[in-house]
Amino acid sequence: MDSQRHLVIVDDDAAFARALQRSFERRGYAVRVARSPEELDTLLDAEVPGYAVVDLKLGTASGLPCIQRLHAKDPAMLIVVLTGFASIATAVEAIKLGASHYLAKPANTDDIEAAFSKAAGDPGAPIEGRATSIKTLEWERINETLVETDFNISETARRLGMHRRTLARKLEKRPIR
Repeated sequence: MDSQRHLVIVDDDAAFARALQRSFERRGYAVRVARSPEELDTLLDAEVPGYAVVDLKLGTASGLPCIQRLHAKDPAMLIVVLTGFASIATAVEAIKLGASHYLAKPANTDDIEAAFSKAAGDPGAPIEGRATSIKTLEWERINETLVETDFNISETARRLGMHRRTLARKLEKRPIR
């Protein structure tokens, strides 16, 4: 990593973003925080960082368009996605849009910095032979549909053929963050 390490954190959780910002600043990064896609656009007009940490869920917005904007500004930028509801569908979309790594929360500065250094991937990574449970498959399908509907709960419930309140209860059990 270069000596002039500029990082942008895109996260709507002010306390988490502030803690992450302080931790990265202690490691020599110049850190800026954007709490929404609009703030990110304003920030990118002023400077283009070499590193980015993007939360997948930004209030009612998705972090996926932020990944796309960051990658469009600089295809060499190392982008790490953080999410509290890791799924195969969102991981694939994030990587296709330009993210270099995808981490499930809770993740700390060490995890994120390690992800920056593993941007090229590891062809020797072990393939796990663990069977997928029905609950995991259901959760991944819910998340896939949430991404397709840009996190619109009503539309997601309609596409899945379930009542909106049923979907809301399922999401309360495993919150999206």
